[in-house]
Amino acid sequence: MKKETIFLRITIYVFALIMAAICIIVAPHYIIGANNLMPNKPILTIIFGVGLYATAILFYLVLYQAMKLLNLIDHNSAFSNKAVIALKTIKIYAYIMCAIYILESPVFFVFADRDDAPGVILVCAVLAGASLVIAIFASMLQKLLHHAIEIKSENDLTI
Repeated sequence: MKKETIFLRITIYVFALIMAAICIIVAPHYIIGANNLMPNKPILTIIFGVGLYATAILFYLVLYQAMKLLNLIDHNSAFSNKAVIALKTIKIYAYIMCAIYILESPVFFVFADRDDAPGVILVCAVLAGASLVIAIFASMLQKLLHHAIEIKSENDLTI
């Protein structure tokens, strides 16, 4: 399992670097562009920027929980309550990310309408949908892991 967890750790670090690049290079460009589209409504730009950076922070928290899960796997503690708690935390963060994108969809719509770029709304839908899929998957894994822990504890008591 060590090779697989090393690969997953590298993947998590790459995702973290990509998100850092997005936060440093791409997001400010879009926030400035949004402000240029609607200079008389700066509140929409503020909401847009806060939403983007809030989801970036939540993304990093999800990556941290994933690293905790990999540590548990490396220490042969994958079937523990700590793993269930980490999955539950990932689920909550992903649901919050989805909610943020859904709440920001009117702002995305206004910017897409002003810029005449309907693809912006699709980007918002994809981001919300991806967060929802991650949340549902984490929820399923959490339930399966919790059930497996219950079965394991019953078997330990039987022996």
